[in-house]
Amino acid sequence: MADNSEKWNKAAKGFKQYIKLEKGLSENTVEAYMRDYTTFAGFILRMYDVPPTKVEQYMVERYLAYLFEECKHTKASQARELSGVKAFFNYLLINDKIEQSPTEMISTPKRTRHLPDVLTVEEVEQIINSIPLDTIKGKRDRAMLELLYSCGLRVSELTALRLSDLFFGEGYIRIMGKGSKQRLVPIGNVARERIMIYMDERKAKDSKNKDILFLSNRGSALTRVMVFYVIRDAVERAGIDKTVSPHIFRHSFATHLLAGGASIRQVQEMLGHESIETTEIYTHLDTSRLRETVEKISL
Repeated sequence: MADNSEKWNKAAKGFKQYIKLEKGLSENTVEAYMRDYTTFAGFILRMYDVPPTKVEQYMVERYLAYLFEECKHTKASQARELSGVKAFFNYLLINDKIEQSPTEMISTPKRTRHLPDVLTVEEVEQIINSIPLDTIKGKRDRAMLELLYSCGLRVSELTALRLSDLFFGEGYIRIMGKGSKQRLVPIGNVARERIMIYMDERKAKDSKNKDILFLSNRGSALTRVMVFYVIRDAVERAGIDKTVSPHIFRHSFATHLLAGGASIRQVQEMLGHESIETTEIYTHLDTSRLRETVEKISL
């Protein structure tokens, strides 16, 4: 074992130089990689007593199982540690120490995505109705939150919305989503009425922003931060004991649609998701309900 241990120590020096000088990684990343390297080398020596050039795929897989089962590392930690191991064997490949990396066929563990709280329909109504309508700002804020929820918009999509994107006669609005991809989203009567009430008093003081739908008191386009403040104040007035962000309105919209019988494909189109798997993440429905809904969709 002493001989193999020395080989791992020698390889460590070359690997550190490689990731620091050739890969140009930061000091913190280099230190993290080397800590992971030390843990990996110790495991291989303890379990198999082989040099770096004799490590096989099943050994790496057993190492990942060890991290998960015994060390209780999260998937995010496992992904980072595997990244370091893969970099090490790439180093050996580049220097002709091995002919094939034992990590070549190993997939990176998928990270667990944590979902935010979801609002009930009643809580959404409480928040929106808590906004007074005696000022133009109040009319704007009610229209804004009604649209944010009932159309499942991202906050960036809300603030970028233009008058030329409103097609009330046809019953939809045009949204410019991620990657400059457009989608048409149906708009309900309540949201449409709230917008029209706001527009009756809306004033665009800055001519270059006249086409922007929701304007600040100074006539400029709203920022994401401004929307956060509007929601924070409304939640406080409504007495809702939850941390609510614009994204939670979107998340609640998707959850309520699915619970009401909409198909995942329909919600996917409304939200502008490229992958249906992303839409599934937005649900709090039980597995059997989700499976039942998916089976009805012709993919």
